[in-house]
Amino acid sequence: METPQETDRGERGERNESGYALDDAGVDLMQEQVNAVQQRLLDRFEAESQISSQAHAPVREAAFRRWLGEASGMLLGDLRQARTELADFTLIPFAQGQRRLCVALRRADHAIDLVLADPFDRGTRQWIESRLREGGHPRTRWYVATTGDVQAFYGRLERETRALAADTGGLTGDGERGDSGTLELSLAQISADESPVVRFLNGTLYDALQAQASDIHLECGPRGLVVKYRLDGVLQSVSRPEGREFADRVISRLKVLADLDISERRVPQDGRLKLSRSGREIDVRVSIMPSSYGEDAVLRVLDRYQLAADQTLSVDHLGFDAHAAAFIRRLAQMPYGLLLVTGPTGSGKTTTLYGVLSEIHTGQDKMITIEDPVEYQLPDVLQIPVNEAKGLTFARGLRSILRHDPDRIMVGEMRDAETAQIAVQAALTGHQVYATVHANNVFDVIGRLASMGVDPYNLVAALNGVVAQRLVRVICPHCTEPVKPDLELLTASGLDETVFDLPWRFQRGRGCSHCRGTGYKGRRAIAQTMALDIELKSLIAERASPALLRAAAEKRGLITLRQAALDFVKAGVTTLEEANRVTAVQE
Repeated sequence: METPQETDRGERGERNESGYALDDAGVDLMQEQVNAVQQRLLDRFEAESQISSQAHAPVREAAFRRWLGEASGMLLGDLRQARTELADFTLIPFAQGQRRLCVALRRADHAIDLVLADPFDRGTRQWIESRLREGGHPRTRWYVATTGDVQAFYGRLERETRALAADTGGLTGDGERGDSGTLELSLAQISADESPVVRFLNGTLYDALQAQASDIHLECGPRGLVVKYRLDGVLQSVSRPEGREFADRVISRLKVLADLDISERRVPQDGRLKLSRSGREIDVRVSIMPSSYGEDAVLRVLDRYQLAADQTLSVDHLGFDAHAAAFIRRLAQMPYGLLLVTGPTGSGKTTTLYGVLSEIHTGQDKMITIEDPVEYQLPDVLQIPVNEAKGLTFARGLRSILRHDPDRIMVGEMRDAETAQIAVQAALTGHQVYATVHANNVFDVIGRLASMGVDPYNLVAALNGVVAQRLVRVICPHCTEPVKPDLELLTASGLDETVFDLPWRFQRGRGCSHCRGTGYKGRRAIAQTMALDIELKSLIAERASPALLRAAAEKRGLITLRQAALDFVKAGVTTLEEANRVTAVQE
């Protein structure tokens, strides 16, 4: 007789979202916990019902099912007839569903059927309710089933997924890296692995790729690990598995995958690993940093084929307004000179330059890029990855590129004086050079290059223009609604009540399943552009102050990043809160 339980999982489930438990030898206690759930519910059933413990098994089972529905106030669910393809792993991830003994099934009308084996587990119910809030409160129906039914459903799902993976050749077997050094990720592989640490890490990677996260943060705290995903440029907490020992094991496993020294815990380490999902290879950059409670890890996901799969890459891919897109195209098509794109990490600089190269590539010019790493594959373009361990730096690679008869060159990042000087010299000798620089705005770029020792006369002779950009989140079109911002928000945004008399469309997203409850879905780029004419070049060559440069640029119609963000707010594209997050009120 199989029945679910009411152990301390109620309190524990709320804290330990991973649900993984380890003994001193690192053994997975999942089955023991399931058995405890079964025994606890069976004890409660026997205490509350009049069924004798000597009754025949079929009679006891039928009585238990009936009691389970009456005691919980839920309908009885029959998972034996449920189709596995209806399982919603966005709401209840595979590994956590197994641990928490719950299933989410998405119906044809987009409502959700939730099936619990332990309806008295308050922690699991609260966890599911928080997931429902994040998903925009979809319509739900709650059911109860025995632990045997829930386990049988997941067992059937594993068998079907494993068979499908074997048919398509998508399963390596033990979750380790294959001959190519690539870690295969699939539901069948994750569920089949016996190590809780391996299963947790692989499950986290799989879920992050499902959510299209750009970064994965594994942070060690006083009580264990905190897992966060960066979605649309903002960090969101995903799970908090407890246990310092478990956190250390997860970080050690990650070090093994990234070929890092697992014995070194006192200095930062950087590495890389390759993942494979659905036949597509994905590069991941790994950064390990020592902290007060162990070590933190950040994984940067670089899906080189994602843009190509979504649509044809172009300057329009990031959603620039017509003025900024026209400016970028005009400077990109110039026969020689230097075009700089600036902004913080993750602001879309490289994607903009990829769009430029894709648009102007006609096959008549030799195009070469040097990047760290190559983030996206461009057809018919020679792309060189930096390999500092072998001595291939940006500067050394750029020198070699100039001997390879290029017409157009893209430099992934001008991060040192030598690279900057070679790039400027290349632009002065008849090449078109595109490069990114880390700076806050178009004026700070000039100071940044000056600090690298670039001669101001050479710089103004080579530089055609500068683009500073940011990415702002766009209001979800599925749950957008009008909103009137309060006076405090207007004041903090540098506005006043007079905006209500102007044609501003203040909007917000309520949060729904399409946007994971955030109210935002997707991002668009805003840009500050500056083309250099004779007067601006003279001011730069004379080392004029940023204030004089700004005043001269404003006479030529300079649009600041703040103005561009507020234009999006005015048009109802984004919110005032998002504009304040991305841009400073006073630039």
